[in-house]
Amino acid sequence: MPPRFIRLAGLACTGVLLAYLSAGALLWAFQSRLIFEPEKSLRAAPGDFPFAVMEVAIPVGAAAPRRQAATGWWIPSERPGAKVVLYLHGNDGNVATSMPEVDPLRQLGYSVLLIDYRGYGKSDARFPSESSVYEDAEAAWEYLVRERAIPPGRLYIYGHSLGGAIAIELATRHPEAAGLIVESGFTSIYEMSLLERRYAFLPVKPFLNQRFDSVGKVGRLRLPVLYLHGTDDEVVPFSMGRRLFSESAGAKRFVAIDGGRHGDNSVVGGPAFRAAIQTFVDRAG
Repeated sequence: MPPRFIRLAGLACTGVLLAYLSAGALLWAFQSRLIFEPEKSLRAAPGDFPFAVMEVAIPVGAAAPRRQAATGWWIPSERPGAKVVLYLHGNDGNVATSMPEVDPLRQLGYSVLLIDYRGYGKSDARFPSESSVYEDAEAAWEYLVRERAIPPGRLYIYGHSLGGAIAIELATRHPEAAGLIVESGFTSIYEMSLLERRYAFLPVKPFLNQRFDSVGKVGRLRLPVLYLHGTDDEVVPFSMGRRLFSESAGAKRFVAIDGGRHGDNSVVGGPAFRAAIQTFVDRAG
C-alpha cells in the first residue's frame, strides 16, 4: 500500500474521530436544551378559575439564603378527607397550560397539587435538568407530607409524558405512596432518540447525561400502578406504554385510550378515562 494512501487514510480516520467526539461533546453540553421546553409566561392566574386555586412556594435544595423555590398551584377539594394527587407535567408548558389535564382529577373530587419545575413558570430561574426536576418533585412530596400533613396512604403520584418519568423516579423513592399513575409515558430518552432521524448519525448513547431510564426503574416499583396511553399517540409510541406496563413490578393495570393522542386522552376517553382513574384510586386506596 503506497505511503501516501496510508497517510490519507490516517487523516480521514482522524477527521471522523474528531467529528464524532465533537458531536458527542455538543450533545453532552446541550442535550438538556433538546429535552426541556420551559415556558415562563403564565397564560392564566389562580384567580381566573371559578374554583379555589392557591399559589404556593415550595422550597427546594440547600438551606437559606441560597435555597430556591418551585411554584405550585394547590387545588383543594370541597370534600373532607379527599384523596390528594401530586401532578407532574411534561417537558413543555407550565402549571397554567396544565389545568385542562388536571381538571378530570378535580372533577373526581381529589385535591391536586401541580408544580412548575425550576425554570418553568414563576419557579426560580434556572434551566432544568434530569437531576433538578427530580429534586423539585421530591420537594413537592415533602411539602404535601410535612407542610400539609397529607398521609402518604392518601397521596397519589401522577405524571404525564416526561412527567411520567419524573413520577416513576419519585415513586421508586416513596413506595409508601398510595399509587402511581403514568399517562403517555416513554421507556427512556435513548429509545426516544432512536425515533428521530436527526440523531441517527450522532453518538447518542455514550454521551447521554439526561437518561430518564423509566424502563430500567419500573421493575423496582412497590406500589400499585395505572398506565394510561392513547392508541394514536403521535409523540410517544403506544408500544412504549405497553412495555413499561409489562416490565412493571407489583399490582398494575394498563388502560388503552382508543384514538387518544399524546395530549388529549381525557377528552377522547371522556367518562371512561375518568372511570379508569377513579376505579384505580378506589382500589389502591
